Amino acid sequence: MKKIIWISLAIVASFLSGFAFKTLTTNQIAKTTTMKKVTGIGGIFFKCKDPGKMKEWYQKHLGLNTNDYGATFEWREDADSTKKGQTQWSPFPETTKYFAPSTKDFMINYRVENLEKLVDELKKEGVSIVDNIETYDYGKFVHIIDLEGNKVELWEPIE
Repeated sequence: MKKIIWISLAIVASFLSGFAFKTLTTNQIAKTTTMKKVTGIGGIFFKCKDPGKMKEWYQKHLGLNTNDYGATFEWREDADSTKKGQTQWSPFPETTKYFAPSTKDFMINYRVENLEKLVDELKKEGVSIVDNIETYDYGKFVHIIDLEGNKVELWEPIE
């Protein structure tokens, strides 16, 4: 009888410790993955010989409504259709230093939430942060370098 009680207690203790371990590790994983990092594409930037002619070509042949910066595509947030979002398309002169230290001819801008917290996490993960967060009337920006040396722009829009 004592043997059955001890075996039963061992099984219950084993089950409870496994359940506690799973709960603790699951909660820890949930805490580290709950922050939404990238929420969408904020812009596509690329180098070209003549940005003015490039904007004209895209306007004429593909109907882009271009301006001094390129073209802005407006859309509605999926989670809340009352909120507007935008994606910027911008040609840059091939001599621009804006993409430096990357030597690539393009740069992608990603929309993010809570840029300060994201930058803190990226620093902890060893990601190379190029500059300090700068704030403008249309949002906060910072640049990072990805695994292959591409400069990436992170943008937290001001709603």
